[in-house]
Amino acid sequence: MTVETLNPARRFRGKPRGRDLPPVALAALRQLLGDERSDRELKRRDRLIEHLHALQDAHGYLGMVELRALAAYMNLPMAEVYETATFYAHFDVVHDEQTPPPEVTLRVCDSLSCQLAGAATLKSELAAGADPARVRVVRAPCMGRCDSAPVVEVGHHHVLFATREGVEAVVDTGHYHPEAILWQRLAEYRGEGGYALLEACREGTVTVEALSDELERANLRGLGGAGFPTFKKWHFVRQEPGPRYCAINADEGEPGTFKDRYYLERAPHRFLEGALVSAWAVEASALYIYLRDEYPGLHRVLHEAIAELEAEGLAAPGFIVMRRGAGAYICGEESAMIESLEGKPGKPRHRPPFVAQVGLFGRPTLVNNVETVYWIPLIHAKGAEWFAGHGRNGRQGLRSFSLSGRVKRPGVHLAPAGITLNELVEEYGGGMAEGHRLAGYLPGGASGGILPASKADIPLDFDTLQAEGCFIGSAAVIVLSDQDDLRAVATNLLAFFADESCGQCTPCRVGTEKMLTLLERETWQVEELTRLAQVMQDASICGLGQAAPNPVLGLLKDFRGELANQHVIVKG
Repeated sequence: MTVETLNPARRFRGKPRGRDLPPVALAALRQLLGDERSDRELKRRDRLIEHLHALQDAHGYLGMVELRALAAYMNLPMAEVYETATFYAHFDVVHDEQTPPPEVTLRVCDSLSCQLAGAATLKSELAAGADPARVRVVRAPCMGRCDSAPVVEVGHHHVLFATREGVEAVVDTGHYHPEAILWQRLAEYRGEGGYALLEACREGTVTVEALSDELERANLRGLGGAGFPTFKKWHFVRQEPGPRYCAINADEGEPGTFKDRYYLERAPHRFLEGALVSAWAVEASALYIYLRDEYPGLHRVLHEAIAELEAEGLAAPGFIVMRRGAGAYICGEESAMIESLEGKPGKPRHRPPFVAQVGLFGRPTLVNNVETVYWIPLIHAKGAEWFAGHGRNGRQGLRSFSLSGRVKRPGVHLAPAGITLNELVEEYGGGMAEGHRLAGYLPGGASGGILPASKADIPLDFDTLQAEGCFIGSAAVIVLSDQDDLRAVATNLLAFFADESCGQCTPCRVGTEKMLTLLERETWQVEELTRLAQVMQDASICGLGQAAPNPVLGLLKDFRGELANQHVIVKG
């Protein structure tokens, strides 16, 4: 046997595995993204989701050729690009053998508030009257317009208080009536003393210690749901070595929540001042704002407001970085948001370490909610005692309640902390809607549980609802009446959680689907539901799986009679 036989010439493919990429596709991508070969900024991994948005906006969907071009352009494995694109609800990935979606997409919000307002019937009517060659009708999770239910998104424009005739008119005429957001411009805000706190902080007139003490006396807590004291967050992040980052979570995806939108639409500069002060407090190298994709009008508003700041020298160019979410409720969880900011699927991290220690790009990161930082300039201007002086039933401070459901005046209502549901509805919500009688309410959105009308006199605040198996969260209050189908309420909420689970852990991924299946049965087995709920609460990685059973447990605890009247058999 010869040496040549033992060692045959090695063969090389000459090119990487996978399908060929047409050169024109890469050239088109570079033109779309504004590529400059000397600029590495556009090829950073954390820009991936922004580039996916650019492709989706340009073509109406994400084709496989475009995804392969993006993978080549960013020097990323195609598997990572594909995984990220398919993780987020707002990206339409179309495989080579598939037909692209029609030119018009109608997304009908099916959150609980919209369901109560007739969204299911509306969706059926729109689907029945649509030309499938031109229009597709799909369901969509909460769009943050619960006070204007039902809501339909046509393209990337919202139709509020939607009717079949109104939506079809928008489709037929193409007139989308862009949002007219009348926001306070920089000159007006500065005329009222705006940015005085930021300038005092930078000049040294106000110290971090003094401002932290002021926030402690005001009892300002995280208003995204967790309620962690703001001054303590600053302290923990400052203890860690730099560089550090600051990230603002504006991805309020909890069904029933829309307070952050309310404040951003009216006073973006007050929010930006509070955010910049927070970044100053932890000596952040950059300030990231993660804004949900469902608020297209606010993307324009914030970009313009940031441009005003940069032109006035109040923010260095590029210090404030805007990032666009892509339709994933789980990114409201802080570590999932960090993952998304880094251009990855928004899957929560195991903790510890906490994001205050290892956050964005592996560095200590301060994460705050929009409303939390919004209050900082006002608290300093009016005093900690002013803020803490509000409250009822022994509670302190103010709460922004997103009120929706069966009330006459849904909307964001600023009310004293500790107000009861009965007081909130009567004093701020105008009373119950005509012909409806209070049956129950969700004090903290989909994850906050359900309480009956007999418990409508419990103070609404942090730490007041735990004994009932509920929590206030972001203060998203959805009011139910005696005319509402409780099984439909429960299945709507569990379907939401099942759809929004990131799929990372089995208790949540399988548990939400299993619980939904059990709720759709004619008979509810209490032992089976409670055992499943316990597993989900004990073993899920993050709050989504841990809180998903809350509304079901509330119904089993306090609504047995009402369920029986609605022909739901509860055994156990």
